[in-house]
Amino acid sequence: MTRPRRPAWALGALAVLALALFVGLVALGTWQVQRRAWKHTLIAQVDARVHAQPTAAPGPAAWPTVTAEKDAYRRVTVRGTYLNTRETYVQATTALGGGYWVLTPLRTDHGHTILINRGFVPPEKRTRHSRIEGVTAVTGLLRITEPGGGFLRRNDPAADRWYSRDTAAIAATQGLPNVAPYFIDADATKAPDAPVGGLTVIAFPDNHLVYALTWYGLALMVLGGAYIVGREEWRIRAKGSKPAE
Repeated sequence: MTRPRRPAWALGALAVLALALFVGLVALGTWQVQRRAWKHTLIAQVDARVHAQPTAAPGPAAWPTVTAEKDAYRRVTVRGTYLNTRETYVQATTALGGGYWVLTPLRTDHGHTILINRGFVPPEKRTRHSRIEGVTAVTGLLRITEPGGGFLRRNDPAADRWYSRDTAAIAATQGLPNVAPYFIDADATKAPDAPVGGLTVIAFPDNHLVYALTWYGLALMVLGGAYIVGREEWRIRAKGSKPAE
């Protein structure tokens, strides 16, 4: 028995729906292609910054213009004196295992303060690592503040539990004025018992090609489905079937 042909209004609605889905899916795929190009440009820029000669860390006048897009992972250098009595320990998981980042304020020669991530220490060395006294120079990678906390774990300043390097919250808790809105991951040092620096992980997820192919594939499936429906309707009409009541 031949299926009744669909009324014209139903075919029109199906065609509009298929066209909307097809255009939307193609747009999503194209957006992912554009995101992939942007991501590759960003990776190249960051790689250039990491291997460039260090420049002076941005001072207060430049703080409002510091952004992740143009400043993250810049190699910078700064001179000053560590405020060792105001260290903050931020929970960390690294290639060396679990432990803490040691964030120590550095009062610069110009009077402002920058939080320095001196590096990683295991739990047993949380307060038993070496410290630097007097004026010193620090070179490392500029990192953008990490407000709030870690995944599903909020920072708890009152309990001195930190899961992210939130410069504003740490500065407020330690009573530090005029603190930069970024911190510096210090390079590794050979000093005995010093926190292990130079462990910055630079990784950018790049799944945009997979996403683009997925959206384009779904668009082709919609196109294929529309073709099958159209072909079947044409076959039914060619046999002279009456429209559905």
